[in-house]
Amino acid sequence: MKQQGLISDFIYQVFSLFIALIVVHALYVAVIRPNSDAILAQQAAMYEQDPNYVPPQSFYVILKDYEQESCVILTLWAFAILGHKIRRNMNESKLLDRSLLNSAEGMSILPQDARDFSRPLQALPLGEREFLLPRALLAGLQRFSATRNIADVSSVIGDVCDNEANRLDNELTIVRYIAWAIPSIGFIGTVRGIGQALSQAQQAVQGDVMGVTTSLGVAFNSTLIALVVSIFIMFLLYQLQLMQDRLVLNTKNYCDNHLIRHLQVPERNEP
Repeated sequence: MKQQGLISDFIYQVFSLFIALIVVHALYVAVIRPNSDAILAQQAAMYEQDPNYVPPQSFYVILKDYEQESCVILTLWAFAILGHKIRRNMNESKLLDRSLLNSAEGMSILPQDARDFSRPLQALPLGEREFLLPRALLAGLQRFSATRNIADVSSVIGDVCDNEANRLDNELTIVRYIAWAIPSIGFIGTVRGIGQALSQAQQAVQGDVMGVTTSLGVAFNSTLIALVVSIFIMFLLYQLQLMQDRLVLNTKNYCDNHLIRHLQVPERNEP
């Protein structure tokens, strides 16, 4: 089941990247670059008429270059991955509001009762059965039935929760890479823009500074977009990490309140 989950996550990530690439590139070809070219042509004409003309900032011009397009694609990809994980986390958290063991206040769970209390967990739908809470409860009941030791139950539940916390953290590696890659792409745009500006320095000396300002615009706009979208990605990433930590902690508390404190090992009569 875990292998199937990994494959489905991989397929989701590949398709989300593919869809983001198609949508963003189509938007650039149909809307952003035609509008930016028209605005730049208009600004060039205005500058020829008035050397002191200061062109206003345009959203289309800021976004027009390939570095900004790459940043937008990666941002949508990161949002798709984070949204998928946030939705799964919220679905798992809903189980914490349900009584999965049907345990009442004052009820005792004996080792021979572990199988009966396991049946409601095993009867859950497949998707819910793979969530953290049912797995932790089922692992605790199985350990209690096998060892008749309450300390072992607490230990195995803690191990399941800790392993899940590590797994959830490792699955965010691709998002962390995207959050690192976007500023790097912005820096590439900065280097490219400055390089183009330096290559047009001779024209600026002769009085034509339009090419230099356009190239410098590439440099600064790519950095601007990269930094702005990185802020949003990191905000969502830290919010998701907080949600995941809360899920693991609340799962441990749920197991303590609904399972471990109800466990009881009958005393053996001395001969």
